[in-house]
Amino acid sequence: MNISPHKAFIRNTLAQLYPQADHQAIAAKIEQLIQRWKPKTQTTIPLDQSRIWMIAYGDSICAQGENPLSILHQFAKLWLKGTISDIHLLPMFPWTSDDGFSVVDYRQVDPHLGQWSDIAALAGDFNLMFDFVINHISQQSRWFQGYLHGEPRYQNYFINADPDENYSRITRPRTSPLLTPFTLKTGETAHIWTTFSADQIDLNFREPEVLLESIDILLEYASRGAQAIRLDAVGFLWKEKNSRCIHLPQTHQVIKLWRAILEEIWPDCLLITETNVPHQENISYLGAGDEAHMVYQFPLPPLTLHACLRGNARWLRQWAQSLEQETFPANTTFFNFLASHDGIGLRPVENILSTEEKAFLVSEVERKQGRISWRTNPDGSQSPYEMNINFLSALSEPGEAPDTQVARFAAAHAILFMLQGVPAIYYHSLLGSENDIAGLNASGINRRINREKLDFATTHQALVTPESRQAKIYAALTTLLRIRQQHPAFSPAAAQQVLTLPDALFGVKRHHQTEEETVYGIVNVTGASQTLFLPVTGTDLLTGTPFNGVCELAGWQTIWIHVKAQPEA
Repeated sequence: MNISPHKAFIRNTLAQLYPQADHQAIAAKIEQLIQRWKPKTQTTIPLDQSRIWMIAYGDSICAQGENPLSILHQFAKLWLKGTISDIHLLPMFPWTSDDGFSVVDYRQVDPHLGQWSDIAALAGDFNLMFDFVINHISQQSRWFQGYLHGEPRYQNYFINADPDENYSRITRPRTSPLLTPFTLKTGETAHIWTTFSADQIDLNFREPEVLLESIDILLEYASRGAQAIRLDAVGFLWKEKNSRCIHLPQTHQVIKLWRAILEEIWPDCLLITETNVPHQENISYLGAGDEAHMVYQFPLPPLTLHACLRGNARWLRQWAQSLEQETFPANTTFFNFLASHDGIGLRPVENILSTEEKAFLVSEVERKQGRISWRTNPDGSQSPYEMNINFLSALSEPGEAPDTQVARFAAAHAILFMLQGVPAIYYHSLLGSENDIAGLNASGINRRINREKLDFATTHQALVTPESRQAKIYAALTTLLRIRQQHPAFSPAAAQQVLTLPDALFGVKRHHQTEEETVYGIVNVTGASQTLFLPVTGTDLLTGTPFNGVCELAGWQTIWIHVKAQPEA
């Protein structure tokens, strides 16, 4: 009997992942899940220049005594509608640590935030991205507690490893122990695999039931309104002895399987992989166009910060030009960002910035009251993993004029908005927040420096006060975004050419062939006036000023030149 290509792919993938298992039985269970979550109607949402993400927690905007998700929705309708199209909701599930990334129950909304009906209401006004934190689960979860108490169902859900084996080859993103001892109901000690912390218990994807759980959760998220799903720390998903336990072939196979299943019933649901690693490892998750739809563009935050602090775009330009030498699968793109709930990663620039330039960034962050998080290397040494600081604070000089602060911040974001891919803005960046030193000191957690919860009334008042820092930053960024949304040259599908300009300037040419539109975007990454020579004629989209081949750019100024015709070669 002939079977569909879709079913054949599922069976073939299962045979590779679980050669000793009953593939037909597992495939039959997957088909049952597909039928369970299959939608009655489909929607089509284009991935074009209109798509702008904002990254936030469910309680990033709050009001005393009010439902946080409802307050976020109210705030979003007031201040985001018409500019932000998509909201990335960081984990909104019950949790025990890591500000949500140690999930107790994947299928419930944290009652402190609200309930699924609040998510549905928000999805009525914005596209939503959910976090899929499936590499690990809280030690307080039903699954792990069941394991500790000897329940048969959960005995293969986790990895009980021999503490005497050699684990030096394994890639470590933290300095904490890889294995954590737990006492079983029998009184025996189990040494459990914990990549990120003792409270984040790695799941064992060598067990088919764990894969089935993941598929059920993934499809439920899509059915609950997720137009995109972020695969958190997915590179660590599969473990094999005598390997680095990161980016293994089986991990890629699992992602391909998830993608194929989603495309069968939720073809417009995007998968975004989060792998804070060097570039070539990161883009491997695009596969042949059959894995992630987008990958996080991790080199962009440290390189943009570096360019603005050095007043020199050479390293940023060279990296961006190197992307032009690569071929990426059709219908894939980058998820571009400058700031997020995590720190500014340094691993992605390992082969881009010298040791001296990375040390410069670290010293600047520390000078501006930021913190550095470390990782353990295979030889036992430690190296900086990420810089924990608010992005505005990282860019700013203490005590400088607010207008200079705003101009530099807008310049950095103009770079973000110009580059090929889709832009994502952390809520603290859009709303002009700075370091939360009090939150950092109270918690002792480095990342809390950039995770402050904002009061609805206070934030609203700041935004309606034109002379406030928050209002000026919000106005500068939303102006850029609204202009961007009107021009197909900024679509992810539009071609990109990085210009070779003086080091004080960073520029790209964006061209949309179907719409026959070309825009040149140039940013002055210094505080001093710079002369721009460019053999094109057009109009600056930001000011309406004609451009005839030469102009003076003020410090931190951006110009987006909409050309009247294609320039001659």
